[in-house]
Amino acid sequence: MARETPPPRAWQRMLSGRRLDLLDPSPLDIEIADIAHGLARVARWNGQTHGAHPFSVAQHCLLVEAITVHLDPGWTPEQRLTALLHDAPEYVIGDMISPFKAMLGDGYKGVEARLLSAVHRRFGLPPEPPAALRRKIKDADRIAAFLEATQLAGFDRQEALTHFGRPRALPHSATAWLDPLPAEMAQDRFLARFAELGGS
Repeated sequence: MARETPPPRAWQRMLSGRRLDLLDPSPLDIEIADIAHGLARVARWNGQTHGAHPFSVAQHCLLVEAITVHLDPGWTPEQRLTALLHDAPEYVIGDMISPFKAMLGDGYKGVEARLLSAVHRRFGLPPEPPAALRRKIKDADRIAAFLEATQLAGFDRQEALTHFGRPRALPHSATAWLDPLPAEMAQDRFLARFAELGGS
């Protein structure tokens, strides 16, 4: 009698010791230290950026949150924390460039959405943020993408305008995040901002 083939492994072992199920993620298996560690070591733009260090997703998240602060100074710490964590699933599934995400389709998007919902629940945020908040974070995300594309990833301005839309003028407090940091420093800055926003 042939042995049944066990199902493929669908979980990731984290440095904290947690075992996160990608198909059915539990908030109890999510730790901010794992998120910060992972995001600081995942490169934006598939690593195709200028600088001595890769531009990490952790820095991108800090940049997006800084942009939202500039665009909407009245945002609550909870709203800003939602912006900081907007790409948190990438600590497990990596950062896929938009053209590849489109090719992967709904399967990838479903895993990403379940992970983000679990992250939100773990840190006391609504599993599904209001549509208006999601749109504003997406606006900041697109501004960040324009700046990263033109200053780090080799896009010319017209090409970036075509793909990411027209950017806004930003203060140095936001654009300073475009200088790629070593992974450990990006990790520490991400954790510090998480704590400042009341994350626990």
